[in-house]
Amino acid sequence: MPWSFFIFSLLGALLLWQAAQLLNKLWWQPRRLERALRAQGLRGAVREHGKMCFTWFGPVPRLTITDPDLARDVMSNKFGHFEKPKFPALSKLFAEGVANYEGEKWVKHRRILNPAFHLEKLKLMLPAFSACCEELVSRWAQSLGPDGSCELDVDPELQTLTGDVISRTAFGSSYLEGRKIFQLQAEQAERLIKNEIETILRGIIGKRMQAMKEGEPTKDDLLGLLLESNMRDTDENGQSSLGMTIEDVMEECKLFYFAGMETTSWQDRAREEVLGLFGKNKPGYDGLSRLKIVTMILYEVLRLYPPAIAFSRKTYKEMDIGDAKCPAGVMLELPVLFIHHDPDIWGSDVHEFKPERFAEGIAKASNDRLAFFPFGWGPRICAKMALCAILQRFSFELSPSYTHAPYTVITLHPQHGAPIRLKKL
Repeated sequence: MPWSFFIFSLLGALLLWQAAQLLNKLWWQPRRLERALRAQGLRGAVREHGKMCFTWFGPVPRLTITDPDLARDVMSNKFGHFEKPKFPALSKLFAEGVANYEGEKWVKHRRILNPAFHLEKLKLMLPAFSACCEELVSRWAQSLGPDGSCELDVDPELQTLTGDVISRTAFGSSYLEGRKIFQLQAEQAERLIKNEIETILRGIIGKRMQAMKEGEPTKDDLLGLLLESNMRDTDENGQSSLGMTIEDVMEECKLFYFAGMETTSWQDRAREEVLGLFGKNKPGYDGLSRLKIVTMILYEVLRLYPPAIAFSRKTYKEMDIGDAKCPAGVMLELPVLFIHHDPDIWGSDVHEFKPERFAEGIAKASNDRLAFFPFGWGPRICAKMALCAILQRFSFELSPSYTHAPYTVITLHPQHGAPIRLKKL
């Protein structure tokens, strides 16, 4: 009897302790943070309470920062180290990788990845970019009717192009397997599918590593460059284990897809520029870097419809951000979409498509040179090449069936597609 009483007492104490921990996490701690923020005059939504306001994200207080300078400072860790909010279910479902790592692991992955994104390495991938763009425009040409026109939804078409580009540049001759990953990842965002992606990736990476061990030369695709950089990092540091595990490499490969999954016209001026530089020939790297009108169009599209509509960070200690003193445990939201549509920054025509904003570059496009937050890596060579290939062969306009309804599933998408009327030049 005494032993039974002791065990029940122990279990009761344990349950009370767990209940107290849960109550503290879900109620007392959030309320303490709320009092600290409200004491500084922070309140409700942006339109009512200014450019820094306080709301809730579930039981976590969220401080929204719409000042571009402060947002940049947070992103660059000027105030010190910020944590990246953890969403384990989503991270495991889609992609971890360098975008979500912190501390020493972030440094290691960044060091190993950098060589794969060197400018000279990107130039080697131009033939793969070009091949994918040629396949796209050839497929469109075959869809044209007897009058030389047709209607098609460019949203899935450009998604397919993106998947083909990433698959070819990431996995080289294994790009057909890679394309399957891209297709599954698109479904995954809607249906939460996972295992087949990892099985295919593990197979591709395993075969490539075995080939490298048997002395085959490294291929100039992202996977080959990544594995080569990974092994070189190991050798230079004298470590017996790889800089990244196979699981790490898999997560970085998945991240390539999400980073690239994402862009239409001042059409006549853009076509004139493209034809003036290249005629009907395939664009070269130097020419692509001289595209001013096309670059302005891409920038304005990314301003109006940034793929990543917000970034988040979290304080791990008390920090002064602007005029606010943020306790540990406060989530910081950096609303890219709001900043890109702020009339105080971009002017009263903020909601209009006006690429001429960027005629003198990003720094002079608005009254705040830090207000532009395009998402992605590199100079967007593939997007420029795709636009060139399309402009060289077709004219296009929005279909009457188009419905403007941007929505977010991981990144920003047109909810009802983007149907256009295409006409051969």
